[in-house]
This record gives sequence, C-alpha cells and structure tokens, in this order.
Amino acid sequence: MQDIVNNADIFAEMHGGLARVVLNRPKALNALTLAMIHQLDRWLAAWASDPAIAAVVLAGAGDRAFCAGGDIRSLYDAKLSGDRVTEIFFFDEYRFNRRIHRYPKPYISLIDGIVMGGGVGVSINGRTRVVTERALLAMPETGIGFFPDVGGSYFLSRCPGAIGMYLALTGARIKAADLIYAGLATHYAPHARLDELAAALERDPSERPLAALTDNPGAAPLAAHRAMIDRCFAADSVEAIVDALARAGGEWAAATRATLLHKAPLSLKVTHRQIRTGARLDFEDCMAMEYRLSQHFMAASDFFEGVRAVLVDKDNQPQWRPDRLEAVSEAMVEACFAPLGARDLTFVE
Repeated sequence: MQDIVNNADIFAEMHGGLARVVLNRPKALNALTLAMIHQLDRWLAAWASDPAIAAVVLAGAGDRAFCAGGDIRSLYDAKLSGDRVTEIFFFDEYRFNRRIHRYPKPYISLIDGIVMGGGVGVSINGRTRVVTERALLAMPETGIGFFPDVGGSYFLSRCPGAIGMYLALTGARIKAADLIYAGLATHYAPHARLDELAAALERDPSERPLAALTDNPGAAPLAAHRAMIDRCFAADSVEAIVDALARAGGEWAAATRATLLHKAPLSLKVTHRQIRTGARLDFEDCMAMEYRLSQHFMAASDFFEGVRAVLVDKDNQPQWRPDRLEAVSEAMVEACFAPLGARDLTFVE
C-alpha cells in the first residue's frame, strides 16, 4: 500500500493495481468541495492511461455518509460576496461527472451511508455502484429551490416506469432494496462484508470479486407503490400529478401530494421538463442542459432562499418566487433552458 495524497479532505492509496479513494470530511458528511472535485478529476485523468492502475474504488470516511452532496453552503456565501464560484463550480463538477460516466476502467463506488446531490453524481454516474443496508439516497434539490443535477436528467429518466420522476420531484429518500429496484445501484453487500470486499478487490482489481461477495437486499418498498407512481407521475404536468395524487386517495398519495406542495414551484416545473427531456438525450447533452439550468438558477433567488431556510437560518420556511404552481408560467420555465452562448458547457479538453 502506498499513500499518494493524505490531507484533510481526500486521500488515495495504491493497492497493487487498485486505486482506492476516500472522501475524508466525515464531520461534513463528506460533502464535496471544488478542491476535492479538482483533485479527484486529476487522478482519474492520470489513472485512465496508467497501465499500473486496473480499477478505481471510491468510499466515504466515517460511519454516517458516503457523500451528502456538494458544499452548497459555500455557493450561498460566494453569492453574497459576488464570487464567480457559482459559475466555475458547476462547470467543473459537470465535466467531472462526465469523466466518471465515460471512465474506461472499472469505477466502483462503495455506498455505505447517506448519498445525496453531488455524492450521487460522483457514484451513480459510474459503472459499478455497491450499496449496503446503511445506504440512503435522495435527490432533494426541489426542496432548496434547485433541480436534480449532476446527471439526474440522465440516470433518473432511465429508471423503470415513472420512478425517476417521482424521485426527482419529491426528493424521496430510498434505501438499498429500492436502489437496486430503481436501477441506481448494481450490487448489494452487507456493511459487515465491506472489509472482505475491499480485500478481495485489492487481490483482484476488477469487478469479478463482486459476484461472490454481494447479496440480495430483499423486497423493495417502492414496489408496493409502483402502480400509483407510474399512474400519477407519468402525467403531463406537475399540476396534473398533484391532481392525480388527490384523486388516488390513501395515506401514501396524500403524504406525497403534501410533499410536492412544499417544494419550490419553479423547481418542480423545471424538473418535470428536465426529466422528460433527459430521456431523449445522451449524457453530454444532459449535462449541457443542466449547466444552463444551473446558471439560470444561480441568477435567480429560489436556490439561495432555499439554502437560507434549510441550512443557514434553519427555519424551514422558504419564501419561493413564485410561491404557487399556477403562478409559474411556461415562459418562466422556458427561460431556464435558454442557451448561454459562449458560456455553454463543453467537453473540449
């Protein structure tokens, strides 16, 4: 074993042909900073052409989270100070997500604990996603006045039926069995076997050890609601989804409808269009679309109001603009998808 970097936020170790990366901010639930994104991106670029590296494994430090997302509080602070990081962060992060999606070697994420937002981008975009019984995934962006980014328009739109739309709009939290059921994870392994799995990967830096050391997570709770999800969340508008849930009746439908009505109205309508559009696009076009959305949201107020309400003042009383679904016009939604001209995201190295 050889440490190549060991600092406060991220480190990597070489185990023969295996590069093992650990996100190392456990007190911050391993949230990604821009510096961490840049470091891992440089490593991945170098390892892709390094014949000594056969596979990459990514894990999170501590016992609570794999990665709870991007460091969105830093974006809030940057906006207040006029810093350009709101432009640079998403540009670099989305290019980094694309590198993961197209990575030419096995890229194996060991998802043990909370994984949200940017943490989903750094794992679900990879080829192999191992979850434990402690995994808890959500894309909660509509609750902070944003949209499910980091490739959400690609991987959520490809979930079975309307599951991806349900997850995108509601920010619902799902665990291991549902992650397998939704196609967001490829393997399940009990937490107690992770050390054994890591040792096997060190001996054989490929995806082969996974077959012998992974298991069945059991029945997926989402399956019990699948028919209603497919019926309601396939509707042609957010308002129609809300109406369908009201007509469906029952405790689950009522709770899901109430959840939607607490989210940012503009975010909901943008997300609905984003997921539907993403189903027709390749990964690069999805990321270009998401970058346009990110910059339009950075120039508006809802994201910063959502971060204020959830993370800064913690009053959980965001004042959305507009504050009602019916007040969000088609023109408002269309504007969020407008091209940025010379500022559009590209993938030219």
